[in-house]
Amino acid sequence: MPDMTDRPFSEGTSGPSGAARSVDRPTADAWAALGGPAELVERVSFHGPDDVLASGLPVRRLARATVAVCSLAAAELAALRGGGPVPAVRVDQGAVATAFVSERHLTVDGRSPVNFAPHSGFWRTADGWVRTHANYPHHRTRLLAALGLAADAGPEELAEVLGKLPAEQVQERAYAAGALAVAVVPVSETVLPLVEHREVGTAAAIATVAASARPLGAAPVDRPADGIRVLDLTRVIAGPVATRTLALLGADVLRVDSPRLPESDDAHADTGFGKRSTRLDLAEPADRAVFEELLATADVVVTAYRPGALDAHGLAPEALFARRPDLVVAQICAWGWTGPWAGRRGFDSLVQAGVGIAAHEAAADGHPGVLPAQALDHGTGYLVAAAVLRALTDQRTDRPGGRHLRFSLAGTASWLLHGIDREEPEEASTEPYDPSRWLAETDSAYGRLRHALPPIGYRGAPADWSRPPGRWGTDAPVWR
Repeated sequence: MPDMTDRPFSEGTSGPSGAARSVDRPTADAWAALGGPAELVERVSFHGPDDVLASGLPVRRLARATVAVCSLAAAELAALRGGGPVPAVRVDQGAVATAFVSERHLTVDGRSPVNFAPHSGFWRTADGWVRTHANYPHHRTRLLAALGLAADAGPEELAEVLGKLPAEQVQERAYAAGALAVAVVPVSETVLPLVEHREVGTAAAIATVAASARPLGAAPVDRPADGIRVLDLTRVIAGPVATRTLALLGADVLRVDSPRLPESDDAHADTGFGKRSTRLDLAEPADRAVFEELLATADVVVTAYRPGALDAHGLAPEALFARRPDLVVAQICAWGWTGPWAGRRGFDSLVQAGVGIAAHEAAADGHPGVLPAQALDHGTGYLVAAAVLRALTDQRTDRPGGRHLRFSLAGTASWLLHGIDREEPEEASTEPYDPSRWLAETDSAYGRLRHALPPIGYRGAPADWSRPPGRWGTDAPVWR
């Protein structure tokens, strides 16, 4: 193992940036958290309908800011690889709102997928409310078993049992069984970083790798990540949105899943655009050898499993940097990277319950509420893509070496709750919102898809993905 220079994580928070009044503050703060040059934020503007993603929290401002910094990071890399100035960024709020609920707009041959299974949702308990997530069959089975119910128990039986138990007891019993249930709590006062990042690698190790690195050269403005190879070890929404966005921008994205953990066809039909998808069992020597060959020439690894879940396979960040000190490693988790909940499973809906968003958005009768989109998932996804693009730019200017980037849904939730001014600024647009303007139809291996178009907006940006999603897990495990 080479001698690693471990610089501490720099926490990109959501504090005031001191930006000029004409600059959107959440965008400036997010860009600063990603380490972007402050002067570039002035190149960002917004247009389109203002009346989107209505909520008691500033969801519209979060959504457009995350897409804006991703667009700006793409424009910055496009300028570097194209030799011209950084293109102007102009983000359409209608496109953003449509993309943030892409899974709801998806149809497959006219059929609308079911986004939440009957056993998923809010349930009354003896002392409050709990939120469950049982969309995957194995999660439903574990939840029912944890509560002493038969594997074929219906929602009515689940509701009856939950109504007799305290919310925290349900939460802990589910956690112990590997199921997913979280008590609805008041707004948390804990402030988490939006992003944590550090530079990795000694000069000698970096120079050794750089001597044999693949030359990337110039790239067209609509494909600033052309030639970049991304190993996608993600599932559900946040990670796949990040890698779907990198694929849009020209990266060769190969999603790798275990054959023992099937993915929903509908989920992959939504987030598989632009990518290829393969299955490898890392516990099998032959598959592991194939994975190591892929890793040997990868530029980026994106993971979205709970902290420590991939360590047994030799995929902890330090193990990756030991083999490839020039990698960009981006990690996503649910609850943050430290503290007693760091190792717990989680999804957007559960984090909303566990940090107080569900309580904040509650109805007059006390029933917990939800955001108008799974904004923690989608927002984190665009932030991850932006951070990867920024890391690629930094590596190819004056700061070579590895990059370790960490994000969490709870960190994005903390920014929404505590880092963005809840007083919405007066906007000039009265344009009505019609999502059909940002929907398209594409033939795919799954059938005819109606899908949301990408919201990335800069001069010369791609209007759509270069390829529709293929069937999950059916591509060869090779780079393009």
